[in-house]
Parts: sequence; C-alpha cells; structure tokens
Amino acid sequence: MNRRELIASVAAIATVSLASPVWAQDEPLKVGFIYVGPVGDGGWTYQHDLGRQAIEAEFGDRVETTFIESVPEGADAERALTQLALAGNKLIFATSFGFMDATVNVAAKFPDIKFEHATGYKRSENLSTYDARFYEGRAVMGTIAGRMTTSNKIGYIGSFPIPEVIQGINSSFIHARKVNPDVDMRVVWAYSWFDPAKEADAAAALIAEGVDVILQHTDSTAPLAKAQEAGAIGFGQASDMANFKPSPRVSSIIDNWAPYYIERVGAVLDGTWESKGTWAGIGDGEVEIGEITDAVPAEVKAEAEALRDQIGSGAYHPFTGPLKKQDGSDWLAEGQVATDEELSGMNFFVEGITAQIPK
Repeated sequence: MNRRELIASVAAIATVSLASPVWAQDEPLKVGFIYVGPVGDGGWTYQHDLGRQAIEAEFGDRVETTFIESVPEGADAERALTQLALAGNKLIFATSFGFMDATVNVAAKFPDIKFEHATGYKRSENLSTYDARFYEGRAVMGTIAGRMTTSNKIGYIGSFPIPEVIQGINSSFIHARKVNPDVDMRVVWAYSWFDPAKEADAAAALIAEGVDVILQHTDSTAPLAKAQEAGAIGFGQASDMANFKPSPRVSSIIDNWAPYYIERVGAVLDGTWESKGTWAGIGDGEVEIGEITDAVPAEVKAEAEALRDQIGSGAYHPFTGPLKKQDGSDWLAEGQVATDEELSGMNFFVEGITAQIPK
C-alpha cells in the first residue's frame, strides 16, 4: 500500500467511525421516553414502559433510562422532548401518534441525538418511525366478537379518526361479518387516547343501544369495567388487562414493544443505528393475542387461534378482497390484498358499516 492509499484508507475508517460511533463504555447511554398517558394506565403507556424496563434488564448499567408521563400532544410534547434532549439523553422515544410534529421539530434542533416516533410516518436522518400491525389482532378479536354476540350488535370505541384506528374498525367489522353476516357495528369516538370517564361514557352509550360486545382503541380499562356492570364482554387493548379475566375480558391484543426497544438501544450502543421505518405484526411477535378464556366456546377459541396462526405465518392477510368501500364502490377484487400504502392512508370505512368518519 502506497502513502496515498494509506491516507485514503485511514480517512475512510475515520469517516465510518464518525458516522456510526460505538458508545463509550465508561458512561451509560441515556435513553428517554415521553408517554401520552400515565404508566399505570393498564394499556398503551403501560406496555411502552414495560419495554423501557426491558431495556434496563437487558443492558444493566450500560444504559440509564428516564420517562415523562401524561404529556399532552402538541406544544407540551415539544417542551418535554426538548427537556429530555437537554438532559443528555442520546436516544429518545416519542410514543404517541400526536407527538409526530413535535418530534420532527425537536429532532431538527438536536441532530446529534437519535429519535424514534411510534406510529408516525415522518422521518429524517436522526428520526426513525416504528409501528405495529394492530389490525391483525383486530381481525382475531372481530372473529370472537362476531361469534359471541347475541344481540348482533357490537360496539367500537375509537380514539381519533386516523388511519391506524380506521384500520382497526374495518378489520374488526370485516371478520365479525365473516362469521356472522347479521352483525351491526356501532362506533363512538372518545377524541382521546386516555380518558377513563369519556371511555366509560362511550361504553355506556353503546350498551344502551343494545351492544353486548365492546372493542376499543383507547387506553384505559374503563370500557371493560362498564361491560362488567352490564353483563357484556370486551377485550384487553394494548395490554392484557388480565384483572378482568375470564369475563368480560375474553381475550386481548398485547403490544410487545420490548424486542424493538432492545434492538434499537443495542444499535446505538454498537454504532449501527440508522433511520428507518418498521411495521411489525403477529408474525414478528410485536402484536400478541392474549389468552382466550374459557368464557369463549372451545370451537370459537380454535377458530380464532387458527386465524391468528394464518396471519402470523403470512398465509392470510386481514384485508383480502373482495371488499368494497362504504359507498359501494369497489376497493379490492377477489383475492387482492391491500398494500401498505393503502392501509397507511386509510380514510374510509368498508361496506356495511353505517357509522360516519368525522371530518
């Protein structure tokens, strides 16, 4: 190797080292989280905090984690993220869709800090996104709901009318209708991720309409408590909500964030972190189906578990045609599968849902 080649080689190594530094082992990597709800919500935030705890268990004194809970979406989120950045956190997770713009803004101000935003779609060199295919779990819950209803009326408590929530409503309805063509779905919007009083009122309103099975895309256990009072059934959301077993909570969708968090912290520690977007589901272990209790007939449990396994193996996609949109127009032809692009921008209900999406 001549002198010019040697200089070029050293320069290349230095460039790689600067781009992807291995974390110094004499100081812990500081990792921060902001949560939209309290860590004791028993649902969404609780699961993210279990992921944070998994980081500590995995890496020990190589990491130091912190969190700020119950952060409102908007300007407050930007302040909380800035606080974490100024406190020396070099990896920051923003764990709610409504934190998206705040995360983008703060990431631009701190280019040496790595940011991760849950369920968003805006990325930059130091900002990644991660999401879960919750609609896969909703297909399984919808199957159980369609089999278990006696009134043929199932209810869904939505948080905000964003694609992620609309996917879940559609998937639940499609699969409830597959096993019970007489099913009618009622939708109530809470306009909140975590508000037990609003969620309880939404559940009560659905029950008053004759609903006997309640699904939810909100974070508290209040709908299950209301279902218990009324003799209805429901499902754990984001977390197992096992305190309500064996009924009214007859199964659950569990968000398992721990493997992702461990992977991303490890990537910062070993210098391989890069900005990317991920969307994982049942087959990846990020979406889990909680125990289906004995309150569910054995044949319905077997049917639901078989669907779970088909989705997990990739043999079946919950959005497979023929499917029409709510207005009767064609969407997916026989055997056609929805693309990720279609799902990530979903802004319509499928045919058969009579509720309207708020503008």
